[in-house]
Amino acid sequence: MSIPTQITDETNSGGVFFVNFNQDCSSLSVGHRNGYKIYALQSLEGTSNGLECIHEHTGEEICIVERLFSSSLVAIVSLSAPRKLRVCHFKRGTEICTYSYSNTILAVKLNRSRLVVCLEESLYIHNIRDMKVLHTIRDTPPNQLGLCALTSSSDDCLLAYPGSSTIGEVQIFDTVNLQAKTMIPAHDSPLAALGFSPSGANIATASEKGTVIRVFSVTDGTKLYEFRRGVKRCVSISSLTFSTDSQFLCCSSNTETVHIFRLEEPKDLPKQNTDEGGWMDYLSKAVSAGATYLPTQVTDVFTQGRAFAVAYLPVTGVRNVLAITTIQRVLRLLVASTDGNLYIYNLDTVEGGDLALVKTHRLNGTSQTPESEAQQQQNQNQQQHIITTPTGSDTTGGAVLSSYAGIVKGHPAGTMSGTDSDKLHEMAAAVDIPPKDGFRFDDEEEFPPVSQPFTF
Repeated sequence: MSIPTQITDETNSGGVFFVNFNQDCSSLSVGHRNGYKIYALQSLEGTSNGLECIHEHTGEEICIVERLFSSSLVAIVSLSAPRKLRVCHFKRGTEICTYSYSNTILAVKLNRSRLVVCLEESLYIHNIRDMKVLHTIRDTPPNQLGLCALTSSSDDCLLAYPGSSTIGEVQIFDTVNLQAKTMIPAHDSPLAALGFSPSGANIATASEKGTVIRVFSVTDGTKLYEFRRGVKRCVSISSLTFSTDSQFLCCSSNTETVHIFRLEEPKDLPKQNTDEGGWMDYLSKAVSAGATYLPTQVTDVFTQGRAFAVAYLPVTGVRNVLAITTIQRVLRLLVASTDGNLYIYNLDTVEGGDLALVKTHRLNGTSQTPESEAQQQQNQNQQQHIITTPTGSDTTGGAVLSSYAGIVKGHPAGTMSGTDSDKLHEMAAAVDIPPKDGFRFDDEEEFPPVSQPFTF
């Protein structure tokens, strides 16, 4: 997820700048004006005070906080130092290393093999086991949204980012062999969102128009699915996410609607006469028969898939991220929003349709059922939610920190935290000798070994 647009106090009293789920949707990270929090998602019933907060850091405004699976490793960027990345072991309260870059950090992506830092016109690929820079992709097309995606699986370890700033090309880069792999011509308009499937085999894309969602094979760029989000209006899509079982794809925008699409092979319609099939069946057959005589735009509308299910948010105009995952044997849609709430919906995999909001968790530790929040929502509706951007543009998540960005020549400089001998001894004591099969990042006691300063 890229850095959200600027948020006024009227928009969000919680002062939330950043929300994102970790790679396996077991936790939610929230960056806000007073620091950051990490919430556990194993039980969405939470406690009497709401979601279980497994870690909280206070003292500064955090605009990016990314957790590596269920480990204690987090990557942090603050508003006061938008060009500096800090990698920390949050359970021990230890800062492992810091890196400074030539421009504002727009996004950070990580898996068990790589950590990627996205700037507006370059990407830095680190080996997460020692945090050394393996490769730098320079002079990328201007990417003010910080759009990029990294496969959660480290087997192939693929990186995706915009290949053009004028059309919707997706560049797939192999971060293991450090070479470009595939260029996918996804849309005619510039990209607005993209996301890998859990296995990394497929990638979903959306353009600035926001009307069509496409899914491609990463191997050869073949288009596998095409869905129409809507035809009435163009929107700013901010999140594209596959379910953890890869059966569904969901998308959210600056509107109140979240669309969920089922990923299944199209089924042949049973042969039936016009009366049995109704006017839509007749129209579909007519379109199929006359496809060669109709404009492509017309036939596309009838051949694109439609949403399997729809969820309606109680707010509009705020940035959010999505997850579809099974928790306590129930498939849930989770919507974490920069309005300071986590919205929870049950997803009926048979019927689909309109999803019911079952609970809202305030990301300050409280929870509400739809009934208890009805009065509060009525009061909130009296105050219109507003998001502003530095340029007055839409709410697709532009580079809010561009005003902070200073241009510094040279390569990113990486240093260990602390320069005195006591700090070095403390860091050395926190690092074990790497086992032969590498570090297990699902173990919260382990993290990348850093035993000496890095200078570039």
